[in-house]
Amino acid sequence: MQRGALLEAARSLLSEGGTEALTFPALAERTGLARSSVYEYFRSRAAVVEELCAVDFPVWAAEVEAAMARAGSPEAEIEAYVRRQLALVGDRRHRAVAAISAGELDAGAREKIRAAHGGLIAMVVEALSALGHEQPRLTAVLLQGIVDAAVRRIELGAAEDPERITEAAVAMALGGVRR
Repeated sequence: MQRGALLEAARSLLSEGGTEALTFPALAERTGLARSSVYEYFRSRAAVVEELCAVDFPVWAAEVEAAMARAGSPEAEIEAYVRRQLALVGDRRHRAVAAISAGELDAGAREKIRAAHGGLIAMVVEALSALGHEQPRLTAVLLQGIVDAAVRRIELGAAEDPERITEAAVAMALGGVRR
């Protein structure tokens, strides 16, 4: 129960103030635990980050996968892949993962994030294969690059409306994957 409360507090801190806000004193204050108690659950900030990724990323990926499963064609799957990820930008889980990605993490935490993203990219490879791409994995990585750029633009609070950014990203993605 305490571990869950600590993770919830970490999500809040990350979404409110980025990685700088994720400190053990802040976690202790948010949960009402003694600072020493926080260390009983996590040895470092990186350990908190790793657990957040392990818990939150699969949920996020499942939402993307479910949106793709509802699509009726490979092209529609790709559109759903882009749209669902961009729709999740405002979600606290995503804000936490994005803040985590920007932070200074140890090699183990970075590898877990890379592996999670690899799983996300793998979701779209089959749709790209069905569209006739000779190198669907490479195309999927580049497609994710469009998504990542749009995510950063939305998170920056760019002058463009998030919906316009989403529409531009979808147009670029679909234009880029059509054969």
